[in-house]
Amino acid sequence: MSQVAASLVTQVVPLQAPQISESGYPSKLTLELRGIRFEIDREMLMSLPESILIVMFPNGLILGRGGLDPYEEEEDPEDDTSDDSIPIEDQTIYVDFDPQCLEYILNFYKTAQEAFYSNQGSSSTFPHTPSQNPLLNKQAIIVLREELDYFTVPPKSNKTAGLVNESLSQTTSQVAAKSNEVSESTEVEPATFNIFTLKTECGEYLLHQKKIFTALQRNVNKENNVAEQHLIDMLCVSGFSREDEWGYRNIEPQKTSIVSIALVMLKTTGQSNQMATAQKLLLFWRKPARKCWWDGLEVSIGTEKNIPVRLWCRRTWTLELALV
Repeated sequence: MSQVAASLVTQVVPLQAPQISESGYPSKLTLELRGIRFEIDREMLMSLPESILIVMFPNGLILGRGGLDPYEEEEDPEDDTSDDSIPIEDQTIYVDFDPQCLEYILNFYKTAQEAFYSNQGSSSTFPHTPSQNPLLNKQAIIVLREELDYFTVPPKSNKTAGLVNESLSQTTSQVAAKSNEVSESTEVEPATFNIFTLKTECGEYLLHQKKIFTALQRNVNKENNVAEQHLIDMLCVSGFSREDEWGYRNIEPQKTSIVSIALVMLKTTGQSNQMATAQKLLLFWRKPARKCWWDGLEVSIGTEKNIPVRLWCRRTWTLELALV
């Protein structure tokens, strides 16, 4: 079974998950994510997907000095007003993570828990023992996250001039007009092809490409990758739909990077092979796996959509199973 999982996605090298001691911690923690504060139960925080916790706390979760703003200047060690003297339950932990993304995850967790426990009566026929299949004791959630880094290749000036040349007829009067147009085009191009504007517009274009499987399916069609097609089929059997969109998708501030995430409740009943497929996904419980590939696109941007741009996208998918 482990061979099947390895053929679908590349297993992540084991990372040191954020360590949180059981003793001395309050039941609730205060997080500040890019200016937005959250009060979250410690148990809920630790039930979040490993792949999310690693991004939120790449160096682990440390209270005391570790809870201070990393951009804050060093304080005088003799200063009695140091935040080290603040009780743990009153400390704020600063996290560089999208607050709307965390809110989406927490809301989905709450919905999944309510759905599972509301149907608990229908599953009471199963004996609840510690060694039982965890898929029967808790609600399983498929976590699919994409990190998209994009690079823009603007058009060359001589290419634009060549397009102008080809679009004009060869009559004497039109040749003179052609020279004027080429000259004018050369003068305005530096302003038109502002690289920062191009990157911003390309980011907006990609942001609105919300279908989850479009890019991967395009890669499957191009390279005839059977393992990737099997991955799509497995996810669609387990809870996703081929036309599903990302649950949350946004551009990272000050970066040419888009982060997307989608959560679905794992299906364990329905088709004859439903539980077998669910058991395969159970291999990714607390063991996120990663797949990375390059995707090239030709897009037209600008106010009149007349600027051809080549986009190279480095897409990294992280697949994980969470239990709540």
